[in-house]
Amino acid sequence: MAPKHAIEQQDNRVTLVGLGPMGLALAEALLNQGHSLTVWNRTPGKADGLVAQGAGRAQTVSEAVAASPITIVCLNDYETMYRVFDLATAELEGRALVNLTSGTPSEARTALAWSAEHRVDYLDGAIMVPPPSVGEPDAVFLYSGEQGVFDRHHAVLTSMGDPRHLGADIGLAVLYNTALLDMMYATMNGWLHATALLESANVSAQKFAELALGWFMPSVVDYASLAERAPDLDAADYPGTLGTLEMNLNALEHITRTSEEQGVHSGPPRLMKEIAEHAIARGHGGQNYLAVYELFKKARPRS
Repeated sequence: MAPKHAIEQQDNRVTLVGLGPMGLALAEALLNQGHSLTVWNRTPGKADGLVAQGAGRAQTVSEAVAASPITIVCLNDYETMYRVFDLATAELEGRALVNLTSGTPSEARTALAWSAEHRVDYLDGAIMVPPPSVGEPDAVFLYSGEQGVFDRHHAVLTSMGDPRHLGADIGLAVLYNTALLDMMYATMNGWLHATALLESANVSAQKFAELALGWFMPSVVDYASLAERAPDLDAADYPGTLGTLEMNLNALEHITRTSEEQGVHSGPPRLMKEIAEHAIARGHGGQNYLAVYELFKKARPRS
């Protein structure tokens, strides 16, 4: 048997552990790209369709890991990953483990320490698309960890979508994932709350969407313009020449009062109003609305 460190860089073998809806989508993408795929799942029957397409079904996790130079993990959480692989650490030694399980930066750092203890090449990752989009060229996957590990297995990662390496800090992938989801939920809740305001006057969601999503969002919420203003956030430069935070607070007060008058849940606008009030109390009232970023940022020690 060849030593583990002698595994060929361009080896076409891949192991996948975890066959929930996303795991099945990952497996299909890997098979479609011609990889020699070995799969393992706690419920073996979930692999039946993949086996019919040519995948190998491992009887144990150790057998699955030993079959390939890289194992991709798609499980519920980090604790499940430890329970699954604790009996296969000997086989993992010298191989790569790519964890696509959702979690936190702290959990990613703990996983890196666990991997280092067992001499495993580790990448932490996040899938930014739903299962039907996996395998498409524009399906974005985020990864963090050692550049060399990412580069050695780039072909496999590309088979699942568009791999983006964010840096050596192992917590970056899940941090980016959390930040993007934060933005998504804030946008979604804004749309839902606005629609509820109109529904209180018997305006249908469909009718409101024609104006809100057909004109307002593309015309007023200019995401390209936000990107252009990102350097202002880095420089803490928030000129209030075209509108101040105090002016915006007036609008947020109107939204909150209107929600209360219409019998609509006023929690979201009240929270936004309180955030603006805190920013003004900290001296940002004469700056533009982006100055609330200073309130959101992690406090830095003064030099």
